[in-house]
Amino acid sequence: MPAMTQDQINAFLHSDVLCRLACLDEEGHPYVVPCWFTYADGGFYVVPRARSAWAGYLQREPRVSLCIDAESGERVLVKGEAQVIEEPNVGGRWVEIAREMARRYRGDDGRAYLDKTMNEPRWLFFIRPVEMVSSAGGWAKRYKHSQW
Repeated sequence: MPAMTQDQINAFLHSDVLCRLACLDEEGHPYVVPCWFTYADGGFYVVPRARSAWAGYLQREPRVSLCIDAESGERVLVKGEAQVIEEPNVGGRWVEIAREMARRYRGDDGRAYLDKTMNEPRWLFFIRPVEMVSSAGGWAKRYKHSQW
């Protein structure tokens, strides 16, 4: 399973692939949520709405994992630590990041999609990778039987 080059990782993380963010709920159980992200500044920005359960989980326990994968087999797996950049607000730094996400994920309809909810407060978190691994797809040798 060959790793992606840094150029491949950058292109992949700037595409419209979704992230699955894993954190721990208040009882210590895994909680996984699909979310949009922006890869910049050596890490990942996420913008949950004020009442998102997972925003509270990240605030309480910053250890997270991200699974960013595509049908083609490409993937980036991240162990990281979440940092609160902004608590819920309307019109903060999150707006520019959310606009970029909306454009990337929704195309021409992104601005209209976001504008409908601009009055809803949002958090801004930055996830700093502690470990990041990638795969360009395929099977790792350790998973193959010798007869294959």
